[in-house]
Amino acid sequence: MSALFEDLIGQPLAVDLLSAALAQGRVAPAYLFAGPEGVGRQLTAVRFLEGLLADGQPSARERRRLLERNHPDLLWVAPTYQHQGRLLTRAEAEEAGLSRRTPPQLRLEQIRDIGRCLARQPVEAQRGMVVIEAAEAMAEAAANALLKTLEEPGHGVLILLTSAPERLLSTIRSRCQLIRFLRLNPEAMAQVLERTGAMAQDAPELLALAAGSPGALIDHRSSLAGVPEELVQRFNALPANPMEALSLARDLCEALDGEQQLWLIGWWQHRLWHCGSSAAMLKRLDMLRGQLLSFVQPRLAWEVALLDLTPSV
Repeated sequence: MSALFEDLIGQPLAVDLLSAALAQGRVAPAYLFAGPEGVGRQLTAVRFLEGLLADGQPSARERRRLLERNHPDLLWVAPTYQHQGRLLTRAEAEEAGLSRRTPPQLRLEQIRDIGRCLARQPVEAQRGMVVIEAAEAMAEAAANALLKTLEEPGHGVLILLTSAPERLLSTIRSRCQLIRFLRLNPEAMAQVLERTGAMAQDAPELLALAAGSPGALIDHRSSLAGVPEELVQRFNALPANPMEALSLARDLCEALDGEQQLWLIGWWQHRLWHCGSSAAMLKRLDMLRGQLLSFVQPRLAWEVALLDLTPSV
């Protein structure tokens, strides 16, 4: 069974539990893969479903179909944006150039699709298979609908991936078998990054943001690369005067969408912390994050926050 999970690094507890379930043929109707982003939860889900399809053994054909999300008995659900009557995943929204002020959500119609998938007769497999990314991103109506599905799971298997299990309904958590995923130590991080060809020297703030997650580190590198270099340089220090603060607020709001602005706040907090800035500064940026998530006009929120952080004001 170890061959099935041989490329999963740093998660022995998850491997042992899932290998035992496959070996004993005692597969639960629902699993909760809980742990940080980027530590192997999606990879584990693919390998586990591969084991279900291939009697616990590696199968290149089934692996390829699962990775490409084209198995007829698999439904892979990701949070979406609603745009002109359509639901767009994060990747589709980026490709369409959609302005994203808030994170995507799992929506009621997506959860209803899950119920229909698990209720129908499988085409090839012994059971329907559903994977839900970022399960914590469900709105209340969607969460209640999922709970009803979990109460009558049928013969399918449902895997919820979450980095924030505490945000799920307790009744949802209680109906899933919990599989915990851990942050990786530096040695395991280096091993994963070397295997993926993503080794690089990273600034302390990026390593702090990643917090033991190689996948998160790669994502943070990409997010930083998406911020114009000129803007990055301007965040090396606090604005020197009110005009600089207002100019920076204008330029970053013109250059970055809502999600990029939220990422920038976290990155800047870590940079300020590494430079020895006060707790009050970091707290003020927490307030800014809350304002952006509460639909305060972004430029106004940034202007007020940067003016508050300007030493001469």
